[in-house]
Amino acid sequence: MYGVNEKVPMQTRVILYTSVFLFLAAFSIWAYKVMISIRPKVGRPRLDAGALEVIKDLEVRLKRHVFILAHEIGPRSVFLPESLKAASDYVRAFWEDMEYEVRVQTYRVNNIACHNLAVEIPGVMKPDEILLIGAHYDTVSHSPGANDNGSAVAALLELSRLFRSKAPKRTVRFVAFANEEPPFFKTGQMGSLVYAKGCREKKEDIVAMVCLETIGYYRQEPGTQKYPFPLSIFYPDRGNFIALVGNLRSKALVTSFARCFMQQSDFPVECAAVFGFITGIDWSDHWSFWTCDYRAIMITDTALFRYPYYHSHEDTADKLDYHSLARVSHGIHQALNRMVETADNL
Repeated sequence: MYGVNEKVPMQTRVILYTSVFLFLAAFSIWAYKVMISIRPKVGRPRLDAGALEVIKDLEVRLKRHVFILAHEIGPRSVFLPESLKAASDYVRAFWEDMEYEVRVQTYRVNNIACHNLAVEIPGVMKPDEILLIGAHYDTVSHSPGANDNGSAVAALLELSRLFRSKAPKRTVRFVAFANEEPPFFKTGQMGSLVYAKGCREKKEDIVAMVCLETIGYYRQEPGTQKYPFPLSIFYPDRGNFIALVGNLRSKALVTSFARCFMQQSDFPVECAAVFGFITGIDWSDHWSFWTCDYRAIMITDTALFRYPYYHSHEDTADKLDYHSLARVSHGIHQALNRMVETADNL
């Protein structure tokens, strides 16, 4: 053993530094192949006239939902209980108009009733297997929340409409959550955590949870996309794609969803299934389902890493790209449809 004042021999230092370098290089290659380079290599389709007509109709419908949520209702949180209730009532009324049976899970925060709302279509072959699609309808207190999370709620509602006449092989469930935003995020008062814990207590077999989070903002200019370190090394700097994000346990789900999406949509896609401690990876309701040991992914435009109006009073309906939002929603619908129409394992 070397004393405090003794120098480590040059040969020993070279071996040490070489070993560290080789370890880091091997780890980087492993991480890239396992977590980053997971987007399927599949041919992209040319959308037919029927798909383009659906997208055109979706664009109008999505814009109307976002405007109502962001501007007729406005900021919606426990600290603005009338607006929070108005958003909940809007979701509920839409589903009731679709003749869904709306299930309401109510819990109280600051003596305010908070509601998680759910509708589902039972599977005809594997009814106990549930594919759950969710989005939160609350905002931070001062923000109209057009993108965060009006864009996702709008997509959730339209996806449920498109599925209304389906007879899927496994059950598909749509859920609108309360209280995703601070100060409730990652606390026992977060709506999706309350809901996921309830699912676990009932031993529900949620084979996949798909979280919709800020999906309405897209840019073509270079430099419009940022990332938490070290993801900027691997991904493009144009904010023109939708991101599919999961943790390592949900890697197979990220890949299978991406494959289904890419086979049915020509919209740009990026994928990642990484360590949960990387900044932003767990910033939505999918975290709640990870916590309850369910596989879950987030679909997002990457929020604050792209959207300059994130959590601000400028998150208004005029900032969104509704044609891209419609294309993304159409692709999500087609991907989900494939996932519930097969009896194969997800």
